[in-house]
Parts: sequence; structure tokens; C-alpha cells
Amino acid sequence: MGKLSKTDREWQRELSPEEFRITRQKGTEPAFTGKYWNSKQEGTYVCRCCGTPLFSSTTKYDSGCGWPSFFKPIAGGAIDELQDNSHGMERTEIVCHHCDAHLGHVFEDGPQPTGLRYCVNSASLELQSQEKNDEETYP
Repeated sequence: MGKLSKTDREWQRELSPEEFRITRQKGTEPAFTGKYWNSKQEGTYVCRCCGTPLFSSTTKYDSGCGWPSFFKPIAGGAIDELQDNSHGMERTEIVCHHCDAHLGHVFEDGPQPTGLRYCVNSASLELQSQEKNDEETYP
């Protein structure tokens, strides 16, 4: 599957202003405010922009940082890592491999077995839950 390429105008039609700011302009949501920062719901976290599976809820943990944190991606090749020297810091940015959406950053202070903390903006994700909603369960 090749790279998904859209203009800013196309992305703006598909995303909320906050989602666009974070995923396409490398923004960050305030800590402890995103939809998934303390979610315990099971499922697969996919890219908000293109739907690519990125993380499993089985690798999500409470890092105390205020953003959803995972210790590994769902599959090799789902996420690309880029050097980020913005704001006077040296960090590793993580982006969706398929559409280059900004997800957040990865740090080397996570739990075993990887020792990594993928710190992700909730606005970059969409949870595909295993749970059925009432409409599916009760016709």
C-alpha cells in the first residue's frame, strides 16, 4: 500500500480543526484532556486520518503523563520515527506510516518488554472497540 497523499484543504474537510492542528500541523493537545488518556476500553487504536491500525489496547498503560501511552505499536512498519529538534529539545516524533499523520513522540522510559513509551495525542487516534453498542446488541 502506497502513501496516502491529500492537500491541506482535503484534510480540513475530513478532520475537526483540533484534529487537523494536531495530525497535520504537528500540534499537541493539553495533558489529561484527550478522549483516550485514561480509557480502559479494549480494542484497536487506528489512525484518525486514514484508519491504519496503530496500537492495541493490550499494550496501553498508565504512564502518568496525561496522554495515551503504549509500549509498542500493533505491527512493525505501522509507525515511522523522525528526529524532532523543535522547541529546543531532542525527541523522536512518531507518524503514521501510511499518511504521515503526527501521532506524538516515543521515549525510552517505558515498561518492559520494550522499555519504550509511545506518547500519543488522543486526537490522532480512533478506538475501534470490540464491544457492541446497544443498537447492534438490541435490534
